[in-house]
Amino acid sequence: MNLKALSERYPTLSFAWPKPGVLEIAFRGEKLNAMGPETHWALSRVWRDLEGVEGVRAVLIRGEGGVFSAGGSFTLIEEMRASHRALMRVYREARDLVLGPLDFPRPVVAAVEEVAVGAGLALALAADVAVVGKKARLLDGHLRLGVAAGDHAVLLWPLLVGMAKAKYHLFLNEPLTGEEAERLGLVALAVEDGEVYPKALEVAERLAQGPKEALEHTKRALNHWLRTFLPHFELSLALEFLGFAGEELEEGLRALKEKRLPRFP
Repeated sequence: MNLKALSERYPTLSFAWPKPGVLEIAFRGEKLNAMGPETHWALSRVWRDLEGVEGVRAVLIRGEGGVFSAGGSFTLIEEMRASHRALMRVYREARDLVLGPLDFPRPVVAAVEEVAVGAGLALALAADVAVVGKKARLLDGHLRLGVAAGDHAVLLWPLLVGMAKAKYHLFLNEPLTGEEAERLGLVALAVEDGEVYPKALEVAERLAQGPKEALEHTKRALNHWLRTFLPHFELSLALEFLGFAGEELEEGLRALKEKRLPRFP
C-alpha cells in the first residue's frame, strides 16, 4: 500500500517521509486533537496497513498543530452512550490502539507536545520511544470521567513507574509534566517544548538507520514483558467500558463539559 492509498483510507491522518525510512503519521481531531470517531478508528486500524508499506524502517507519530491529543472527544463518548454497537466497536478500537504500536514490527516514536490525555496518552505510551515537552501535561483521565482506568494504564503504568506511583496518579487523577514523567520513567525523553518534533525525528532517523531485523527481534522480545500482562489489560479495558453505562459517567461527563470538579454520588 502506498501513501496515496493510505491517505484515501484514513482521511484524518496525514502521511509523509521526512527522512529516508521514516514514515510520519500526523493525526487531526477536534479541539486539542481530541479523537472523534473517525480518528479513533483510524489510529486503531492503520498499524495493520503499515506493514504493507515498502521502505518503512521507523514510524514517527504526532498530532497536527503542535498538540498531541486530549483523548476521546465528547462526540465519541456520546456515540458510545447512544448505541451498544458503537460501544463494542470503540471497545475493540481501544484495544487495537494500544496493541497496534506494540505489535508493529518497526520501532515507533511519539512526538508528544502540549497535552496527552486518555486515549492520547495511551497512544503516546504505547510507542517504543515517547519524546515529550518538559511542560507537556500528561494525564490518564479515566477516573475523573467516572470509568475504570483501562486503555493502557493497568498494562503499562505499574511496569514503567511502579505500583505505588501508578496507584497515586491513576487513583487521584494527578497530572504529570513531561519533565516529571521522564524522572519517573514513564517516558523516554523530556526536552524543551520547542524541541520535541526535531528530537523525535532525530530519534526516528537513528532507528531507521539501525539494523532492521535485529531491531524488530529486540522489540518483539522486550514487548513480551507487556504481553505477559495482557490478561490484566483485557480485564481493565472491559471494566472501563462497563463504566460507560454507569451513573458515575454521567456526573464525570457533566463536570468536564462544565469545567468543574466532579461530585460523584
